[in-house]
Amino acid sequence: MSLQGALNASISALSAQSTALSVISDNLANSQTNGYKSSSTSFSSLVAGSGSNSSGGVSATMVSNVDQQGLLVQSTEATHLAIEGDGFFIVSDSSDGASTYYTRNGEFAVDSDGYLVNGDYYLLGWATDSDGNPIGGTSENALEPIDLDSVQSSVDATSSVAIQANLPADAEIGDTFETTFEVYDSLGTTSTVTATYEKTAENTWEISYSDPTLPSTGATIGTVTSGTVEVTFNADGTLASTNPDPAELTIESWTTGADDSSISVDFGDAGSTNGLTQYSSGTDDPSIDVQSIDQDGLAYGNLSSIEISDDGMVIAYFDNGEERPIYQIPVATFGNSDGLEEMSDGIYARSSTSGNATLHEAGEGGAGTIQGGWLEASTVDTGDEFSKMLSAQQAYSAASQIMSTANDMFDTLLDAVR
Repeated sequence: MSLQGALNASISALSAQSTALSVISDNLANSQTNGYKSSSTSFSSLVAGSGSNSSGGVSATMVSNVDQQGLLVQSTEATHLAIEGDGFFIVSDSSDGASTYYTRNGEFAVDSDGYLVNGDYYLLGWATDSDGNPIGGTSENALEPIDLDSVQSSVDATSSVAIQANLPADAEIGDTFETTFEVYDSLGTTSTVTATYEKTAENTWEISYSDPTLPSTGATIGTVTSGTVEVTFNADGTLASTNPDPAELTIESWTTGADDSSISVDFGDAGSTNGLTQYSSGTDDPSIDVQSIDQDGLAYGNLSSIEISDDGMVIAYFDNGEERPIYQIPVATFGNSDGLEEMSDGIYARSSTSGNATLHEAGEGGAGTIQGGWLEASTVDTGDEFSKMLSAQQAYSAASQIMSTANDMFDTLLDAVR
């Protein structure tokens, strides 16, 4: 190797170690960036010429380590997500979801329009029915931005009421007692129905129902068309029978425009104590003792919170007590994730090297699981990076010394010619 070869080798070393330092500085700068994947430097030897005239050198290239798993750190936000295992979240830079990108940074939050976003990128998912089945299929074309403002509560008319109460055996014939319970019409309107219990004979009661009224104003909004219910008890206080059996409450002519209601009323099983009973109150002023009145049906509700399960299902919770799945977040995997094109904000784009994305339900087909309320930390090891930085500094100093020495030898040669 000639002096010129030594000079070229030292110049290539300076360039290679500069590349290494650039990679190290980028890693250290992102040591606290969620979802960041550290890069490394790969050095390759260079040989120019052949035989005794050959000279050497080195080249450096940055190597992406996108498939590294970062430490999962718990977050206080339910919308923060992390993938444990292989795969990426699918995002778009527009609310129409036309273009797709990929990220491991799950620091998502709800924006002013109700979308789950991370910076300028919208999280994509499959809209589901109430059973959690994707409505439009599980292809990439079926993905859409997760829009929480578009999610509405369902309503459900009351169809059954179960009552558990004790009627005082020591009440006088002709005594009456009242209880109330809520019912919902088919449009989700809440109303109050009053049940009147009248003792008509020993061990015999009649139950009648008032027309439903609005709790706020007391205005009547429907008409009860069912008759009274006769209830008899056994000598031991257990329920003997109801007439009719089963008991039913029917409401028609809702002023809200709702469908007529047919409500099954469950007073318990004959011979048991799981519904109505008749025992002595043991007081001078007998009263009905209501343990529980349970009815189905739902009024219209507002979205109160969401939760994301390990399989990527987004569960919505409403203030009316309803809960149901609304979206499923898929996980995208690649044949060569290290070949993805890196962009700003922890975003990656597919490339010819990475291949196309394959979409999976989280935890299936080799894809990782989704952890709601967690974030993936940066994979940068600062101690390791400082060690590499010292090595790069030493190698750079050595290369510069070679160049200085080669320069001195050139000066000596030129002096000899003079």
